[in-house]
Amino acid sequence: MNTIMAFDYGSKRIGVAIGQQFTTSAQPLDTVAVRQNKPDWDHISRLLREWQPDLLLVGLPLAEDGSEQEMSIAARRFANRLNGRYQLPVELVDERFSSIEAEEIVVNARRSGHLKRSKAKQSVDQVAAALIIQSWFDEPRT
Repeated sequence: MNTIMAFDYGSKRIGVAIGQQFTTSAQPLDTVAVRQNKPDWDHISRLLREWQPDLLLVGLPLAEDGSEQEMSIAARRFANRLNGRYQLPVELVDERFSSIEAEEIVVNARRSGHLKRSKAKQSVDQVAAALIIQSWFDEPRT
């Protein structure tokens, strides 16, 4: 397994990031629109064709106490659809606090002049997806 693509599922946007297992590095990649609860599957298909990932990760938004919430169900549904459409392995990754950390990273990038304000919302979603990959890398594997 070499290339990993992660999705930070949201009701309006899905942040996408790409990672390399060899280097254990991840980078923000793109943002996919969600309209009327339907992801832009054509956009996702283009990204998958271009990057040819070996594994897909989907952030699982859990409550602070670890319990599931409404968005957890939606993220699970999205993960199942990814697996069904593309026949790639999909893993769910606990994404508690990734959006908060992503917002801090983007705010600091804006303050330092490295990011335009108009791109901030999309960037938060992409950075959150990169953090999902990084947390997957950080988990011990047997």
